[in-house]
Amino acid sequence: MSDEHPFEPLGSPPAPAEQEPSPQIVLERDPFWGYADAVVFCILIIGSLIAGFTLVGAFAWLLHLSFSARVTELLAAQALGYILAFAALALLFRVQYHRPFWRSLGWKSFPLNPAVVMGCGVATAIGVALVSVLLKTPTTSNRITEMLQDPKAVVAVAAFGLTLGPLAEELIFRGFLQPLLARSLGAVSGIFAAAIPFGLLHFQEYGNSWRHALLISLAGAAFGWMRHVTGSTRASTLMHASYNALEFIAYFAQKDSLHT
Repeated sequence: MSDEHPFEPLGSPPAPAEQEPSPQIVLERDPFWGYADAVVFCILIIGSLIAGFTLVGAFAWLLHLSFSARVTELLAAQALGYILAFAALALLFRVQYHRPFWRSLGWKSFPLNPAVVMGCGVATAIGVALVSVLLKTPTTSNRITEMLQDPKAVVAVAAFGLTLGPLAEELIFRGFLQPLLARSLGAVSGIFAAAIPFGLLHFQEYGNSWRHALLISLAGAAFGWMRHVTGSTRASTLMHASYNALEFIAYFAQKDSLHT
């Protein structure tokens, strides 16, 4: 008697083995941080700037230091605040997401010639100046021009405005904020949405002038465009620094013309 199963036809193929479900591919969102992280970073920036001013003031008081200019103390406090804020953000990226700081914020090489990027910064400064004339923007006294009245502070203000100032602002607005907004709103809307708080940041600084805030927002949108097309905050920082450089040159040229 055959050992074959009576209901199984001879030569039938074996039952296929049960296939394991293929693993689903999970794509990491870009950027990997969210709006909750943006709120945390905003709190970190405010707290770090307060800590920076407190620590620098306390250090000067304990050691009986006399800064040659009040400007030096203000710039040192602001620099320390930025360093503390970015250190906290780097720790957040590393602990929560296991990601590096600089690369995550787009600090990388860019495909354009640096001279082209600097030229874009100069062109942006000229364009903003032309729009300023069309808007009949009033000349206001602001924190930077007040700082530049002290000859001892000129070098410190210019050095800050060409290095740490653009670097910090680009990492915050074009490195952290713009990619988050662009993910939700699209590239163009994200660029302008990130440029608006950048302009408002300088609103009070320029005597609560909406024209100045608008002009700086337009400049911020140009920096954001550079960040978008190159994917690099290193490029937008270089563009921002060259923009500031022409602003300084124009200011001193105008100041010299008034004294001649």
